[in-house]
Amino acid sequence: MTKNNKIELMAPAGNFESLQAGLDNGADSVYFGVEQLNMRARATVNFTMDDLPEIARRCEAKNVRSYLTLNTIIYDHDLSVVKTLLNKAKEANITAVIASDQAVISMARGIGMEVHISTQLNVTNIETIKFYSLFADTMVLSRELSLRQVKKITEQIEKEQIKGPNGKLVEIEIFGHGALCMAVSGKCYLSLHSNNSSANRGACKQNCRKKYTVIDQETGFEIELDNEYMMSPKDLCTLDFLDQVIDSGIQVLKIEGRGRAPEYVATVIKTYREAIDSYYEGTFTKEKITVWMETLNTVYNRGFWSGYYLGQELGEWSDVSGSMATQKKVYVGKGTHFFPKAEIGQFKIEAYDIKVGDKILVTGPSTGAQEMIIEQMYVNDVASEKATKGDDCTLKLPFRIRMSDKLYKIVET
Repeated sequence: MTKNNKIELMAPAGNFESLQAGLDNGADSVYFGVEQLNMRARATVNFTMDDLPEIARRCEAKNVRSYLTLNTIIYDHDLSVVKTLLNKAKEANITAVIASDQAVISMARGIGMEVHISTQLNVTNIETIKFYSLFADTMVLSRELSLRQVKKITEQIEKEQIKGPNGKLVEIEIFGHGALCMAVSGKCYLSLHSNNSSANRGACKQNCRKKYTVIDQETGFEIELDNEYMMSPKDLCTLDFLDQVIDSGIQVLKIEGRGRAPEYVATVIKTYREAIDSYYEGTFTKEKITVWMETLNTVYNRGFWSGYYLGQELGEWSDVSGSMATQKKVYVGKGTHFFPKAEIGQFKIEAYDIKVGDKILVTGPSTGAQEMIIEQMYVNDVASEKATKGDDCTLKLPFRIRMSDKLYKIVET
């Protein structure tokens, strides 16, 4: 839990753009993968070992905790890489490692690195908490638990004073928002069976997100599941019952999305940050929830449901193959220069037109994801209402841009 005793808001980081977006919008911690030994090995660019010091530096500057995800199945030939990665993470001052394999847990403990238990270990009861408290300070509970079950576990931790290696009570983390997997806590074999590509090694091919026809083998009768992707759950969203989530006694709320764009991270983290702060301020109202939900709908989602937390049966399936976001981004151009004294950014328009009044998004490894409305612009040094392909455009900006930052226009879908 954060120093101000609010629950910890954990942001996903698939690259430096998303990392910065999380840091800029109120995350208390970030989690990220390095190269191939994490559950999003192919879903995102991922960081390298050489990036670890820079990740730690950016997080420490904002007083944000940093978590290395090393939670895939580990084979013998991986062990030397795991050892090297853990040592480099420890040397760089990364806060903790999220692990599911006992080899990783043992190695991390051996060098005195904080361990968090991944959801892949299916922690569902207090006795399992007691066992892993010998090795870990934080545990991610199974996604299949209800809030009532979560609360019972947190109460028992307090009652029995179950402490981790750091001498503090074990902290409980749950998933708060983002994509859900049809398999039990993410352990799926579909893409291994169909593509020899193991989801449990971070190489999921997302077979579950496709549309299928069911055939009766005896009669040949076919059923096409109209408007329903039968293995593709809607995205989890807990914002509209966040008060119940916090009351369950958890300490960490994890936002899923290391494969998502930086503006997704920025929007979701900012929204949950506002909601969490509002809860503790006593201003968490239905009216605010309505506005927050509209904001969450603007970025990538498959529709929302509450998962298992409220005790509902599984059945909230997506009825679209992709996103139901109410907005999308269209590439416009790239940054070419920034004038710090005047706070003016220059862009080369390479594709889509932009005009005064448009909502724009600028992304970059150091810039993160910044949105604003264009109030005034200059095209080729002349005040203009519009910029088109080939133009050099300058804008007054409330943030710094860098060479090759990408400029997008946000449009309604």
